Amino acid sequence: MRLILLGPPGAGKGTQAKRLEDKYGFIQLSTGDMLRAAVAAGSDIGKQAETIMARGDLVPNEIVVGIIAERISQPDAAKGYILDGFPRNVPQAEALDAMLEGRGAKLDAVVELEVDDGILLQRIETRAAETVGGPRADDNAEALAKRLKVYHEQTAPLVAYYKGKGTLRSVDGMKDMDEVTRQIEAVLGLSNKKGNWLKRLTGKK
Repeated sequence: MRLILLGPPGAGKGTQAKRLEDKYGFIQLSTGDMLRAAVAAGSDIGKQAETIMARGDLVPNEIVVGIIAERISQPDAAKGYILDGFPRNVPQAEALDAMLEGRGAKLDAVVELEVDDGILLQRIETRAAETVGGPRADDNAEALAKRLKVYHEQTAPLVAYYKGKGTLRSVDGMKDMDEVTRQIEAVLGLSNKKGNWLKRLTGKK
C-alpha cells in the first residue's frame, strides 16, 4: 500500500505513520532521511543532491522524486510505504504522480488528519508552560503559527488536488491517538473483512 498522511504541523502524522509501520509493515519514508541516505550512498542522484545542498539551494522536485524512486525500489518497501514530508505542494504532487505512473503504480490513498488550528496552538502553549527549563526554540506557539501559515498557503491545496483524484480519505485528527488510528485503519480497509487482501499482502494477522 502506497500512502501519504496529510495534515498541518502538530496533527500527529508522525505518530500515526509509526503505528502503521509497526502494525502493518508499511515503512515510513522521510524525505530528509532519504536525501541524506542517497548522499551517503554516493549514488549519481545523491551526488547531484549533495552539490545542490552544498550551495545552500533547495533540491529540485525532479531530484527528490528520483531519490524517492530509488528508495521505493528497495525490498523493504515491497509491502508498502508512507511518504513523510513529500509532497508539500501541488507541483510536487504532480511530479510524484508522474513518477509512479511511469512505474505502472499509483498512490492507494491520501489520509487527511483534520484538526483545529486554534486547539493545536492551545496544546503547544500548555506543553510549553509545563516543560521544565522552557521549550525548544522551535516548540512554541509563535513558531507553530508560522508553520501553520506556510502549511495553509502551500500544502493545504493538496486536499482539493487529491480529492479530485478520488484518493483522499479524511479522519478526525482531534480525537485521541487510539481513535485516530482506528479511523485510519477503517478508511484504509485495514480493520474489516474487506481488508483481508491487505493482511495477506503484509503477512499480518
